[in-house]
Amino acid sequence: MTLTLPALPYAYESLGPFMSRETLEFHHDKHHKAYVDKGNELLVGLGWDQLSLESMMVKAFADPSKAGLFNQLGQHYNHIHFWNWMKGNGGGMKMPQALEKKITEDLGGLDAFRNQFIQAGLTQFGSGWCWLSINNATGKLEISKTANGENPLVHGKTPILGCDVWEHSYYIDYRNARQKYLEAFVDNLINWDYVAELFEKGPVSIAA
Repeated sequence: MTLTLPALPYAYESLGPFMSRETLEFHHDKHHKAYVDKGNELLVGLGWDQLSLESMMVKAFADPSKAGLFNQLGQHYNHIHFWNWMKGNGGGMKMPQALEKKITEDLGGLDAFRNQFIQAGLTQFGSGWCWLSINNATGKLEISKTANGENPLVHGKTPILGCDVWEHSYYIDYRNARQKYLEAFVDNLINWDYVAELFEKGPVSIAA
């Protein structure tokens, strides 16, 4: 398949004051577009036209010689969801009941989830992501973090929420205050309806 840059699901001003138009213009229009352009360049001649993005990503991750391609595919996948994991007037702890119940059962409550998720993002050294995922083997929800463009899907888990902690995601608005950015994301930006939609779909397993 050919990678394409999706349009943002909201106006550039919709996430303010927690994420500015300027951040979205740089992050979506320049950084995400660069992953798409470079990914398409590296896909030429591989014969992967019939594969889904997820299948290409897992296949590239399993082949050390395709680490450069994986970085582009992983970041493209991550960002497609990242834009949908946010909405204006989002965040907080009001979410569909089934998801709230599962978070409480597996993570010890909503406050515990908030603290663990923020800590995962805060303690990710350098660029990367923090995640809420379904462990495909156990069915339980868990918090994790990954470096660079990696994501839980390539580790046998299904991400249902992720936050980008690369500096280009927050430096314009928060400078080096990553914790404030993560707190703003959880408290004011999460699109819980989209998280619940992924949760209801359940584990996704992609063979390399």
